[in-house]
Amino acid sequence: MKFLLVFLSLLFVIPAALADIYKYTAADGSVYYTDEPNHKKYKLIIRSKPKPKGYAIAFKHLQKNKKKYTPIIAAAAKKYGLDPKLVHAVIHAESAYDAKAISSAGAVGLMQLMPATALQYGATNRKDPKQNIFAGTRYLKYLIGLFDDNLKLSIAAYNAGENAVKKYHNQIPPYPETQKYVKHVLSLYKKSHG
Repeated sequence: MKFLLVFLSLLFVIPAALADIYKYTAADGSVYYTDEPNHKKYKLIIRSKPKPKGYAIAFKHLQKNKKKYTPIIAAAAKKYGLDPKLVHAVIHAESAYDAKAISSAGAVGLMQLMPATALQYGATNRKDPKQNIFAGTRYLKYLIGLFDDNLKLSIAAYNAGENAVKKYHNQIPPYPETQKYVKHVLSLYKKSHG
């Protein structure tokens, strides 16, 4: 019973530490568990999932860039009368603060602007963080006005385009990516107020 309790406690503690668990049954029937086997008679019984490669590095990079672009975000939000936390939420969801981000559809930069949108809202160089943030924030402000301050529809339009939202009679389009995106942005926005 004692061995079982030790084993069960290992099941909950060791995986949190991301270690494989090995079991060895000795000739006298004694059972041993370890995460560092010292001979070949130990058998792997639980393989832990490794953390995604570069997870800590990516998080650190995101935090560093967030801090770096915060003054520009604050200035753009002030100019266009938006909550800077909303702009942060969109940037976080769009590019994770990567100014060099390019989507498969060809959207570029922190706020993932398409060429026509970028030009329409004042960015001649989508790769320039300041131009990108100001144009994206201006576009977001336009969408919020277009959809009568309905944040869900404005965020959906930012992702899928205003015509997609209009096509579905001012509802969030039934695209899984857009529905997930709206929830993600609103969750990031809500957390920033928490």
